[in-house]
Amino acid sequence: MKQIFIDTNTESWHDLEFLPGTQILPLAEPVPQGSIHRLQMAAGTVIPVHIHPCDEYVYVLEGTIQTGEKECQAGIFWFTPANTKNGPHKAITNVEIFTIRLGKMGNFEGF
Repeated sequence: MKQIFIDTNTESWHDLEFLPGTQILPLAEPVPQGSIHRLQMAAGTVIPVHIHPCDEYVYVLEGTIQTGEKECQAGIFWFTPANTKNGPHKAITNVEIFTIRLGKMGNFEGF
């Protein structure tokens, strides 16, 4: 066992093919199929309504994102309990979020 360090300034971002306008920087898998990651969304990008079968925690690092009816700017944190409908998430500006998801991705409307 040893500590693992990731320099997020030099790691490569990956396009999420099924969500155009998004890029992900995976950091860790805290539980099987879970994810700790940074996500960038270009202004105008929309992630449709979806449900995760696990708890999810999101912190807005940069920009402004609308999630459901709530507009969130840098510094806002939100928690979505397992099996709770959330979204759509719309990037009002270019936005970057930090997400911890404690299980598999789940289903998105329209996919």
